[in-house]
Amino acid sequence: MACAYRLGMRIGLLGATGPAGSALAARLASVGYEVVVGSRSKYRSLEVVDTIIERWPDQELSISSGDNATAASCDVVIVATPWDAAAETAASVAEHLQSKVVVVMSNAISKVGREFQPLVPPRGSVAASVQAEVRSAYVVASLHHVPARELALIDAPVVSDVLICSDHREATELVAGIIDRVPGLRPLDAGELSNATAIEAFTAVLLQLNTRYQTRVAVTFTGIGEGPAAAIERDDLP
Repeated sequence: MACAYRLGMRIGLLGATGPAGSALAARLASVGYEVVVGSRSKYRSLEVVDTIIERWPDQELSISSGDNATAASCDVVIVATPWDAAAETAASVAEHLQSKVVVVMSNAISKVGREFQPLVPPRGSVAASVQAEVRSAYVVASLHHVPARELALIDAPVVSDVLICSDHREATELVAGIIDRVPGLRPLDAGELSNATAIEAFTAVLLQLNTRYQTRVAVTFTGIGEGPAAAIERDDLP
């Protein structure tokens, strides 16, 4: 694998100018990671980074801007685009993603009237579509259900479990280590990448609950041991 877990690793986010992507960028920078916010337009990413820095002037955030190729050159890459642009964006920077851990946080969701409905991409999930475009990458599906507004409030913990799916155990462990740095988040190994179909689709349920109860729900599970070491154990892997 291209890089082992370490606090000083560079994390690049593709298409991270929306609420979820920019919130994640700020949060990762707040816990000590060097973060690059990527976009098709380097000027748009610069605007997002300037907004983050202006919002948190007392924080020493190691965060910079660039185009998607710049973000894709980092040690670990997170695809934060809308779901229908995820595979295309990954393909556009595929030369930079070879043998890297690539995290896909996009959800294929549509709103029909007052209801949110999951969509099923041709390969079953957005994460699987990205894996098909960058076959040598270690694709991980994760970070789908963390509320963006709470994630952006970097001076407070975010209480949520974070499900992780991948066909590569080392990739799961690496992403679990990154997530565990964020106060309040607990990484959970949710199996192989095929399970991303259910995890992405479940986002429609959470959005429906948010609408019905005028809140922002987060996912937590009971009965699981504490800490990332317990969370990433698998009986089906050597």
